[in-house]
Amino acid sequence: MNHKTLGIIGGTGWLGRAIAEALLDSGFIAAQRLLISNRSGASPFGPQVRLSADNQQLVAQSDVVLLSIRPEQLPELQINASGKLLISLVAGVPAATLKAATGADTVVRAMPNAAVEIRQSFTPWYSAEPLSEADHSLVQRLFDCVGAADQVPTEDCIDYLGAVSGTGPAYPAMLFEALVSQAVAAGIPEHIARKAAHGVVVGGGQMLAHQDPRRMIEALMGYRGVTAAALQSMADQGFETILGRALQAGAEVARRGM
Repeated sequence: MNHKTLGIIGGTGWLGRAIAEALLDSGFIAAQRLLISNRSGASPFGPQVRLSADNQQLVAQSDVVLLSIRPEQLPELQINASGKLLISLVAGVPAATLKAATGADTVVRAMPNAAVEIRQSFTPWYSAEPLSEADHSLVQRLFDCVGAADQVPTEDCIDYLGAVSGTGPAYPAMLFEALVSQAVAAGIPEHIARKAAHGVVVGGGQMLAHQDPRRMIEALMGYRGVTAAALQSMADQGFETILGRALQAGAEVARRGM
């Protein structure tokens, strides 16, 4: 971050901490230029990372403020971030609301997911105001430290993607449990069902990291075998429509504020 200082409000929560650790490990920021605030005053970081229980003090000492708190905590935040670049990870809170609540000149909304823990998150981000080239680069590189990131053209994209990539492992986890439940109902011992589901969700996910999903589906459908029959049944029952409704339901929660 060159000579800029980054302050993370909520930097010892699971999300803030994972991001802070990635920024330090990657060399994106030096420890002495990172500030962390939390209520307890306890820090899991080394002595060079400054810790504060006073959020306003952190803001005053930072060039860039990363806000990693729950939406319901925003009303009690009470900071003045005038003149600062504020990067918000707060789900469901519009940029205009954040700007009014914090006084920040520039607000960026971002939506990482739980895969920040393994540095495989996809993080869409949106800036309510035009960014300088330096600030644009800073935001992009910051989130590249925990996976991949892209700037999106509208704020609505952040709310919708909160129900897509923002869900992290939730959809694969639900698929995993459904596969186990159905296999057990069909008479498969549960420990075997779980190993089979693991092969589908975890093994299949690793394969998709290196193969084109559409081509994979087309190839499997071409065999006209067991997999093709299962996929065709899902398509006939409106799998994509069901998923679309689920995404819209999640996005609506984000749009109206959590």
